[in-house]
Amino acid sequence: MLPLLLFGLSSMAQLNPAITSFLQNNSVTGTYYISGNFTAQSNGILVNCQTVEYSTTGVYVHTTGVPAYPTGPFFNNPSVATNQNAIFKIPLAPTQNTGTAAATTGGNIGIFINGVALFDYRDGVAWNSTTSALCGGPGNAPCPGGPLANLPWNRDAVPAERPGFDCSKAHPAMGNYHHHQNPSAFKLDLNVVSTICNLYDADGLYAIDSAQHSPLIGYAYDGFPIYGAYAYADTNGIGAIVRMKSGYQLRNITTRTTSPTGATVTAGPVVNTTYPLGYFREDYEFIAHPGQLDYLDAHNGRLCKTPEYPNGIYCYFCTVDSNWNSAYPYAVGPTFYGVYANRKVTTITEPTTVYTPTTGVTSINTNDFKTTIFPNPTNDFIAVQVMGLNKENLKVELFDETGKLVQQSTITAGATNTYLDTRTLYSGNYLVKISGSETLTTKKVVVQK
Repeated sequence: MLPLLLFGLSSMAQLNPAITSFLQNNSVTGTYYISGNFTAQSNGILVNCQTVEYSTTGVYVHTTGVPAYPTGPFFNNPSVATNQNAIFKIPLAPTQNTGTAAATTGGNIGIFINGVALFDYRDGVAWNSTTSALCGGPGNAPCPGGPLANLPWNRDAVPAERPGFDCSKAHPAMGNYHHHQNPSAFKLDLNVVSTICNLYDADGLYAIDSAQHSPLIGYAYDGFPIYGAYAYADTNGIGAIVRMKSGYQLRNITTRTTSPTGATVTAGPVVNTTYPLGYFREDYEFIAHPGQLDYLDAHNGRLCKTPEYPNGIYCYFCTVDSNWNSAYPYAVGPTFYGVYANRKVTTITEPTTVYTPTTGVTSINTNDFKTTIFPNPTNDFIAVQVMGLNKENLKVELFDETGKLVQQSTITAGATNTYLDTRTLYSGNYLVKISGSETLTTKKVVVQK
């Protein structure tokens, strides 16, 4: 019976999306931008995850923490993304925490499927009521009690550090490149709140598609999956595709003297243009929405069925508002639904099996594959943008009317776009062919001089 049992456990593990969803790469290296230089530089670091191996209880992900999309520049931060050389162990059978919910922490609280870190809302800066000034973080005095002190007003990184995010809505902390929020490019939002993508690539882990269930894009440190912004209206995996909405909203306050629970606390700064509502995490309150299945719970998730989990599981969602701008608490938090642990490990002390991705087309097929070519017509460059999540390296080729190949490029797994240079081409009609494990799509583009 023992060999049969072990075989059964191994077979179940191989089907677990926590094993099969991570993007593996051992050949493509990353790129980054330096402020003022519009040509991406090679960083020589392998992108995405390098090895995935699993035991009967967990999956081990080896990663550099560097994405396939370009990183930088970071206008308020001289740091760059560096090789984290990390191993994370994600449980294959996560469980609900039935006791007091564990609060999210500073630093890593999850990992995206490209191996990049997820942070919660905070950036290590708070309000010191004694000095009436911000404390913690670069350029500020230390907070009383240290960086982990439980101060009543803690800064939200997403609005406060927006000028320092790159086009993919991320930045490094001492080299540890991470997202606090939905990892889709600023320029792809319906209302663009950062203009950095006007100068640098509009790229990210995935592109929001409001017509399809969002892809599985990561795992929280409690082991539960993280999805993008859209899902089925019904938790049973049926119904229209709708935007998942945060249950948090801004409080109706003009002074900061009470916590979201109504308790009196040491005062923070008054609400003004320097410290607007939403500048601090405590500016938000949670409002339950009974019966409204598209509103998420206090952890920013819900129990539901998804394409990867047809039998149902608890899922977090990267929430955005109606303009696709990031909506607090952004991904996970401010508490975990499941049992939390620090998932970063230094060694593997149990038998494991290395997972080798299957060949062939993954989640992309000719029926649902969507791309955008712009501008069209063009006279200098065209951008090829893949919607949704790209799980394989795609070849992008530009052919003239005679069928001659005149330009080619690649969209790496875990990235969404590439550019083709048409400045040396004659006016006329051309075809863009995008192919992976099988031909996916061709589109006509017009070059006008």
